[in-house]
Amino acid sequence: MKIKHIVIEGHEEDITVRATDDGAVASVVRMSRAEGRFDKVVAEFHRDESREARYAKACIVATRVYGTDRQGRPAATNSMVHDVLNEIDRIAGC
Repeated sequence: MKIKHIVIEGHEEDITVRATDDGAVASVVRMSRAEGRFDKVVAEFHRDESREARYAKACIVATRVYGTDRQGRPAATNSMVHDVLNEIDRIAGC
């Protein structure tokens, strides 16, 4: 079984993670009546990247999921960022 798509409920917006041929793409999806669907890519995860590189990108996604603290970092613990990374890795097939 392969999971191809998940939606993570974020602090202010939802993050959609979709599987691609070489990894996964995390994007913000907004719906507006006037403009229709709007996708903004937050990060792209590739299977051949190092875990440290994927963790740095997971921090960017975590800021959208949990919000930011006063220094602009994710308002999340290290284990919360790892939870986000593990879910994205599951979609990407890492």
